Amino acid sequence: MNIIFNPNPIITTAAEKKSFTRFFPSIARYLLGLPLLVFGLNGFLNFIPQPEVAMPGGAMAFATALENSGYMMHLIGLTHLVVGLMLVSNRFVPLALALFAPFIVNSIAFHFYLERSGLMMSGVFLFFELYLAWKYRHAFAPMLAAPVKPAE
Repeated sequence: MNIIFNPNPIITTAAEKKSFTRFFPSIARYLLGLPLLVFGLNGFLNFIPQPEVAMPGGAMAFATALENSGYMMHLIGLTHLVVGLMLVSNRFVPLALALFAPFIVNSIAFHFYLERSGLMMSGVFLFFELYLAWKYRHAFAPMLAAPVKPAE
């Protein structure tokens, strides 16, 4: 099966051009990208104060292990910063979504199993991630094709 790259696969009608829904992907990009940009910067500048409420034991052990690794919290902050920049600047959006996917899966699992208070916010991030992945599905089609031949 040959997959042909089409740089402009989305065809819009005149009614879609006038509809307010045409702004939804941009709004979702900003609503996902801006918090990631802020949280990524916070990973290096620490301008958001730590919460006063102590985390449950398992959540605290997990967060402490990430911090004690010496690199993981910086990697997470850098990834959030880069993904946020990509989303806000509307550059490499499918790549940004692919880079952010493992973080949102881990965030959902962390908040589901270890610390429930952030589950709703993680769910909002998951919603925007899935919505944008659906809107950019044409970019993921080649990556998700089962039989693929390497380039020659």
